[in-house]
Amino acid sequence: MKYVGAHVSAAGGLANAVVRAAEIEATAFALFTKNQRQWRAAPLNDANIADFKAACEKYHYSPAQILPHDSYLINLGHPVAEALEKSREAFLNEMTRCQQLGLTLLNFHPGSHLQQIPEEECLARIAESINIVLEKTQGVTAVIENTAGQGSNLGFRFEHLAAIIDGVEDKSRVGVCIDTCHAFAAGYDLRSAEATAKTFAEFERIVGFTYLRGMHLNDAKSQFASRVDRHHSLGEGNIGHDAFRWIMQDERFDGIPLILETVNPDIWAQEIAWLKAQQKVG
Repeated sequence: MKYVGAHVSAAGGLANAVVRAAEIEATAFALFTKNQRQWRAAPLNDANIADFKAACEKYHYSPAQILPHDSYLINLGHPVAEALEKSREAFLNEMTRCQQLGLTLLNFHPGSHLQQIPEEECLARIAESINIVLEKTQGVTAVIENTAGQGSNLGFRFEHLAAIIDGVEDKSRVGVCIDTCHAFAAGYDLRSAEATAKTFAEFERIVGFTYLRGMHLNDAKSQFASRVDRHHSLGEGNIGHDAFRWIMQDERFDGIPLILETVNPDIWAQEIAWLKAQQKVG
């Protein structure tokens, strides 16, 4: 069973995100549980939590179909101690919010070395950050998103993801989300079914499908191996349709949120319908 949706707005209240997902006939959705460009947010109250849970029940979304994303400000591999601590506190807050909402996943970008520490040290800091936060929470899996590798961002190689996982003590609560645009920009070819199969064979060898907890299905405005993160609508970028058709027909992508972050929300319903239809194309 494929869960397909988009990253919808939670403006006006978290429960509104659920309604917006239902309106586009999504069977999965992503959201921010707070403003993604601010460090702090008002704590969730009982009414916020109850409204969100009631909306999920009404529209039949289970935690397995929901992939919340944390703040873009967080850098769990920050080279400066004070800034690292601030990021860890913010990540703990994000995980706690998910726990309060009854959610079981939290998607995040791993972190950046800012040209100040070696890659290996940064990856170790990210793993240590995850360990600290997992110890203080329960029931929520930390889902590492691969990156395009812009600037000093790590996570653009499958080996980076594997190194972080290797440093996490509770392997049952760590996973990955593969963004197709990011993978393509990082140098993993997705321009044909054959290339996509080869890329995910490499993913299986280095990371393993056992850790796959979600996907971001995005075409790419950016060029192959450009290390530039620019999303596009499905079939309109440099990836094309074949990779997405291949993913929709492979059972290894069942049971996880497959989330659009494509550039035109006005056609999300059509993109979701197209993705669902690919399951039946032989």
